[in-house]
Amino acid sequence: MVKKDICIIGSGIVGLATAYQLSRKHPGKSIAILEKEKGPAFHQTGHNSGVIHSGIYYKPGSLKAVNCREGKKSLEEFCADEGIDHDICGKVIVALSPSEIPGMEKIFERGRANGIKCEIIGKKRLAELEPHAAGVKAIHVPEAGIVNYSQVCERLIERVEEAGDNRVHYNSRVGSILPDSGKLRILTSGVEVQAEHVINCAGLHSDRVTRAGGQKPGVRIIPFRGEYYEIKKSARHLCRNLIYPVPDPGFPFLGVHFTRIIDGSVECGPNAVFALAREGYAKMKVNPRDLLESLTYPGFLKLATRCWKIGTGEMWRSISKKAFVRALQRLVPEIQSDHLVTAPAGVRAQAVSPEGSMVDDFMIQENNRIINVSNAPSPAATASLNIGRHILGILERRF
Repeated sequence: MVKKDICIIGSGIVGLATAYQLSRKHPGKSIAILEKEKGPAFHQTGHNSGVIHSGIYYKPGSLKAVNCREGKKSLEEFCADEGIDHDICGKVIVALSPSEIPGMEKIFERGRANGIKCEIIGKKRLAELEPHAAGVKAIHVPEAGIVNYSQVCERLIERVEEAGDNRVHYNSRVGSILPDSGKLRILTSGVEVQAEHVINCAGLHSDRVTRAGGQKPGVRIIPFRGEYYEIKKSARHLCRNLIYPVPDPGFPFLGVHFTRIIDGSVECGPNAVFALAREGYAKMKVNPRDLLESLTYPGFLKLATRCWKIGTGEMWRSISKKAFVRALQRLVPEIQSDHLVTAPAGVRAQAVSPEGSMVDDFMIQENNRIINVSNAPSPAATASLNIGRHILGILERRF
C-alpha cells in the first residue's frame, strides 16, 4: 500500500495544477496522483484547442470570472518561467448583424467589469485585425492567447515530482474510497493508496468518483462531443488569430469559431453534440452504461425537452459538413468545404442539475476528507493554477 498525505484523482490540468500549488507551498506533504489512463492529460486537457481565455464572458464575481483572471496571469508567468511556447495574440468577438450588437455590448460590459482590456471596434479596424472576417462590429480582446496545455501538464508533473515524495500512478482507475483508521483508503485497478485527504479532479467521471467517496454529487455529468475541422495550409491565411461569434446567452457554449493553434495550424469548431459515451470521441462510440445514465436522468430529459431546437441544429452540423461550413461562413465567408479536413474531437464534461439546467459556474463540493471538483468546463485550463490555489485554501483549513 502507498501511504501519502494527499491523494489527487485525475492527472488533467486541474489535478496537476492543484498538486503543483500544494507541492510549492507545503513541500513536506506527500502526494499521490491517480490516473486511470496510461499517461496524463488524456481527456479534456489533451483535446483542448489551447486558448488562453481572458475571462470576458463570465459573470463578475463568479468562480469562473475570478479564477480565470487570476489563473491567466499565473499561467502566463508559469509559461514564461518554464520556457513553454505561448502567444498573447488577441481575439475578436464578432457581431454579424445589428441584432447581435446588444448581446455583444453585454459581453463588453462584463469584460470591463472583470478588468479586461478590450474595446468595441468597427468594420475598418476589424478588417485590419482579421481581413477575412465578416461583421458589423466586434470586441477586440488583445490579451487572449494560445498555448499547448499538454506541454504545460508535462512540466507541472516534472515540478511536482521533483518537489518531494510525490508521484503520478498511471493505469489506476479508482473503484472505491473507504474510511480507514481515521484516513481514507483508495482502491484502484493499479495501486492501493491510504491518504489523509482526497481531491477528486476526475473530470468526465467526477460524479462517479464523488459517489465512490460516499457523497451524493447533486448533479450528473452529461458528455457533449465537440467536433472540429482543421483548415488546410493553403487557406490558413483566412484566420490570423482567434475569431469568435457572439454566443447564445441561453446556451453555455461559445459557438463555432476559428482558432490558431500554437503550432501554426488553424482549427474551426466546435459544435456541441450529445455524446453516446463519456469518452465518445468518435461519432459512433457507444458506452451502454454512460448512455443509460444520461437517458434515465431527469435533468437531462428536461434539458433535452427545453433545448431540442438547438440540439437538433448541432446534430445536423455533425451529420452534414455542408451545414457546418455554412455556420463557419457566417464568420469567414471565404471558407469552403474543400479547405477543411476532419480534426480530432473533444468531449466536454458538463454537469447538469436535476432541474435540467447546465451548471454554468465551476462547482467544488466538500465533505470531511474529500474535495470534489464537480464541474470544471472551459475556462478551467486557463484558470487551473488558480483553481489549484483555491482548492489549497480549502485544504489548508483541514491541516
